[in-house]
Amino acid sequence: MAYYPFVIEKGEGSKVWDLDGNEYIDFLTGAAVNNIGHCHPEIVKAIREQSEKFIHNTLGYSFYELPVLLAEKLASLTPGSFRKRVAYSLSGSDANDGAIKLARSATGRQKIISFLGSYHGTTYGALTLTASALGLKKRLGPLLPEVYHVPYADCYRCYFGLEYPECGLHCIGFIESLFKILIPAEEVAAFVLEPIQGDAGVIIPPREFLREIKRLCEENGILYVDEEVQTGFGRSGKMFAIEHYGIEPDVLIVAKAIASGLPMGALISKSELMEEWIAPAHLFTAEANPIVCAASLATINVVEKERLPEKAEETGKRVMRRFEEMKERLEIIGDIRGKGLLIGIDLVKDAKKTPARQEAMKTCYRAWERGLIMISFGRFGNVLRIAPPLNISPEDLEKALDIIEESIIDVVEGRVSDSVLGEMSAWG
Repeated sequence: MAYYPFVIEKGEGSKVWDLDGNEYIDFLTGAAVNNIGHCHPEIVKAIREQSEKFIHNTLGYSFYELPVLLAEKLASLTPGSFRKRVAYSLSGSDANDGAIKLARSATGRQKIISFLGSYHGTTYGALTLTASALGLKKRLGPLLPEVYHVPYADCYRCYFGLEYPECGLHCIGFIESLFKILIPAEEVAAFVLEPIQGDAGVIIPPREFLREIKRLCEENGILYVDEEVQTGFGRSGKMFAIEHYGIEPDVLIVAKAIASGLPMGALISKSELMEEWIAPAHLFTAEANPIVCAASLATINVVEKERLPEKAEETGKRVMRRFEEMKERLEIIGDIRGKGLLIGIDLVKDAKKTPARQEAMKTCYRAWERGLIMISFGRFGNVLRIAPPLNISPEDLEKALDIIEESIIDVVEGRVSDSVLGEMSAWG
């Protein structure tokens, strides 16, 4: 599955090169993974030094220092003044699986509520939580029982056809209605939700939406599980996106950018929740691999030392302003959404907000031809995904934005053939 015939050979900073030596600016960053850029010298150094000591140890049988140091660091970084514990995994998918296990074991309840438009991964638990694309689940059932999906606060394309704020947060009222007629609140273990829905097309809910979910949790003894796989480690302009909303989650899920591309995920929760687990409830042979832990500690050090959340916020505002200027001239740009350097550009065919999926794909193809790696995503496949490294240089940033503008204009003016769609495939 690919968007264009691109075969990467190497990467450095905010750029990648193909096998023919062609240079590209990277606005995908391995799906919001390489937040500090490709092959950052401090990460390469940490990997090399640890590989010369020992490469593997199974944490279930003996100890070593790195996972402890990393757990202490994660506990200190994540929101919440309470005592915390950390459980490791290999990816965002199995970290989401772990959250389901944790919620059910800690509460003694079975029901889990997730949201339409969410993407949590493709292991069976994570896939059950996911509701962003029909193709992800075809011919794979049955999935986990007792997982329910409710509408997210997508205020540009409201599931109920309403307008915010006149709607009075109808989506919250809908959940409260379900508690009365379908899903007994006292049987719900957790809400699992992204503070910003990433793969749905960068859906940023009103501040009070997440606060109301937190209220429902507190009133009914439900756990608030904050899924930060895509938004974590500075991407949104905060270390974690939930910090924009002033909420302390009971459980926080991280992965992707945690180790600059090496396989790792983690659950950080209130300490008493994990005390209910009976070992080995969530254990993997290669979890907290020493090389990955070293890379993760080095990654977090770079994020803090280079003040990348602050840079992401500043750079993101600059990007948003540039797209707002484009929107004045290009009617195909229907909406611009983002926090920090997690930005979605919603392309539309008309004033009715008809998703311009093919136009978005063509824009990505033309951008690749001009030297920029970018994809489209979203519930309807019509949103340009803007996710460069958080430390991208001003020069690379401006060049990339120029390429996007020129590519959109080429598509609008009919200079990109429909034939390129035959060379592309995307999440369906």
